[in-house]
Amino acid sequence: MHRFFQKLLIIGCLLNTGSVFSAEFADTVEHKFADNDGVSIHYAKAGSGPLAVFIHGFPDFWYTWRHQMEGLAGDFTVAAMDTRGYNKSDQPVGVENYDMELLINDVVAIIENEGRESAVIIGHDWGGGIAWSFAAARPDLTSQLIIINLPHVKNLARELAKMDEQHRNSQYARNFQSLSSHENISAERLATSLSRGDEALYAIYLEAFENSSADAMMNYYRANFPREPYTSGAFLEVARIKMPVLQFHGLADTALLANSLNNTWEELDQDWTLVTIPGVGHFPHHDKPEKVTNMMKAWLDLQIE
Repeated sequence: MHRFFQKLLIIGCLLNTGSVFSAEFADTVEHKFADNDGVSIHYAKAGSGPLAVFIHGFPDFWYTWRHQMEGLAGDFTVAAMDTRGYNKSDQPVGVENYDMELLINDVVAIIENEGRESAVIIGHDWGGGIAWSFAAARPDLTSQLIIINLPHVKNLARELAKMDEQHRNSQYARNFQSLSSHENISAERLATSLSRGDEALYAIYLEAFENSSADAMMNYYRANFPREPYTSGAFLEVARIKMPVLQFHGLADTALLANSLNNTWEELDQDWTLVTIPGVGHFPHHDKPEKVTNMMKAWLDLQIE
């Protein structure tokens, strides 16, 4: 089996998902578009109150956040985006169009489109990389930061530089940096890896991935993932994080190892709440949706008090 899909099969084995919103909540979801210098960014919106922006990772789209959107919509305006290249967002061609600064500005566009002065920023996987980078670059727009299974980006680069287990387990990412890597990716395989035999969920993911660009997916890695010797790049240039942080990490994640969590506090100016979940892999918000959603709600309530 091609090594490009080893990570995806691991992910698929760990998922435990419900495939749909409740009918009542589904009726409240609105689909909107924000513009970032001519690039259209799609997002799904519901609820009312302070804005919370959700940023998905690879391979995924806005629907990954269905449990958390429904859980938080009673207290927040929830906006889950399709990052550029995915589903209903634009898919500009060229590695340069996936530079981290542009990805940050896509999030800015959503906040501005909603007429807000700031938002809770929530990210998973590549969405977590964008979220860490966004919070560092735009603390003025970030009220709180919530991260799922993406160590602080400086720490990830630190662990890669050790050339040990994290470096070995990140070989898939270096493979993805190849200019031909997208040729080994199909919508069917991606949808299969994420749906875990759920036919309804498979159909939802298949449609989204058929509407996405595999080349764009790989451009996130080509443009931003650290390269040897891990002494420069977007992940190493982020400023200190100035707002409170809630971080989840499934300890069974074999792509992003828990050692990268060490010394995270050295990059933070405010409190850090870390929730590690034994026996859970790369997708805690799918594997343990109630735990993750309820912890988000409780933590955000404490921030408001």
